[in-house]
Amino acid sequence: MVMDDRMTTSTKPIYKQIAEQIEQRISSGEFGPGSFLPSERSLAKELHVNRSTIVAAYDELQASGVVERRQGSGTLVSRDIWGLARTRVPNWRHLTETGSFRPNLPLIQKIRRETHEHELIDLASGELSPDLVPHAAIKQLMTAEDFPVHLGYEHPLGNWSLRETLTGHMKTWRSIDAPPTSILVTSGAQQALHLVVQCLLKPGDAVAIEEPSYCYSLPLFHSAGLRTFPLPMDEEGIDPDQLADLHRKHRIKMVFLNPNYQNPTGTLLSLSRRRRLLQISAENGIPIIEDDPYSLTSFAHEAVPTLKSLDKHGTVLYISSLTKIVASGLRIGWIIGPQTVIERLADAKQQFDFGHSIFPQWLADRFLQSPDFVSHIDKLRTQLAIRCDQLAFSLQDQFEDQVKLITPEGGIHLWCQLIGEWSEQRLLTESVKRGVVFVPGHLFGAQKGFVRFTFGRAQLEHLPEAVSRFKEAFTSSG
Repeated sequence: MVMDDRMTTSTKPIYKQIAEQIEQRISSGEFGPGSFLPSERSLAKELHVNRSTIVAAYDELQASGVVERRQGSGTLVSRDIWGLARTRVPNWRHLTETGSFRPNLPLIQKIRRETHEHELIDLASGELSPDLVPHAAIKQLMTAEDFPVHLGYEHPLGNWSLRETLTGHMKTWRSIDAPPTSILVTSGAQQALHLVVQCLLKPGDAVAIEEPSYCYSLPLFHSAGLRTFPLPMDEEGIDPDQLADLHRKHRIKMVFLNPNYQNPTGTLLSLSRRRRLLQISAENGIPIIEDDPYSLTSFAHEAVPTLKSLDKHGTVLYISSLTKIVASGLRIGWIIGPQTVIERLADAKQQFDFGHSIFPQWLADRFLQSPDFVSHIDKLRTQLAIRCDQLAFSLQDQFEDQVKLITPEGGIHLWCQLIGEWSEQRLLTESVKRGVVFVPGHLFGAQKGFVRFTFGRAQLEHLPEAVSRFKEAFTSSG
């Protein structure tokens, strides 16, 4: 066997190409049933590849029933190569790589694995630290004796009492008029996004997203076969007129926005741009998906005018959740839109999970109605502002003129540009070695040189130490 130019330039993994070559040689009779194949070590040396590549190739052949592995003896061609007298193991590796639903990016998987398996100062996870979650209030609610007895399937749109409460909540806190019949309760905002993409769009449709945007790290757009077009960000958010230009060129079917303390930049779309955006949306019939997890986190304790509250023509589908403001484990999100759309999405959700569990819906309903919610939001805003200031101060103290920050007025993310030549992969590796984790900017579609720090998850007292360790990693990776 030889490694030719076609193997090294092909997009197909090397181990798969090697496995295919071996199978061809078996089919031609060069390796007969019961004959031993070259050892992993010798074949790796012959082909100038790592031994692990040969192991993967032989695993592929074994999963297909073509070869047998014998401990201490080696790998031989199956004596029943045509499957007449034996069962064959499904090729699970191949199946996991051929499904239509894309996996998360490897770097995203690595970050999540590291944060779960090791004790790190977490500047990557988009959730609240335990001391910012209202555990005492929720625990008290869980001891209440008025829990509903019925534990059957809930209404397709979600628990009626919760939706009534959300109607009042949206009016009071976000100036949005939404009757219970226009609200669908979901398993967090992520499920709402999946429902929108899977039910309202089709492969080949063109959609617009912010750049940078967390949407770049989501595989659901690629899984659905959508064409994504970027809307560059500045200090005031996207430029709506660029959406109009994109629509003329590509017939944009939908635009996905995170206009309130945006992830990852923390920017707030200006009021004038919000109004212009809604005008363009109405003139061209472009639906806007407003993903709003952060509008209640204003450090100045001020209300943010959501796009939906300004929408006079019904072009905005509004998504929010309790993940970033109460607790990620509740898995309570919701989507607001025209009743026909909500019913379509609810039908799809029923096919997925037969509706949301009553337990978190009941807890969310009770907590949103309680005075504890008001005091919790007040505390959350104050504490997030303190953490943001501490993180920004520590970065400027350690990096001086090597860092440029976009300091947010709410939310949980700090967007940084690090000046100089450095490798994102190496910086992340060196940071994890020192016990701190962050998210590289390219995962959000940003140009080289940016990182996102999340200040909602780490403890306040750990932030200076986290930045100190990060500076050591930056210095060693330059």
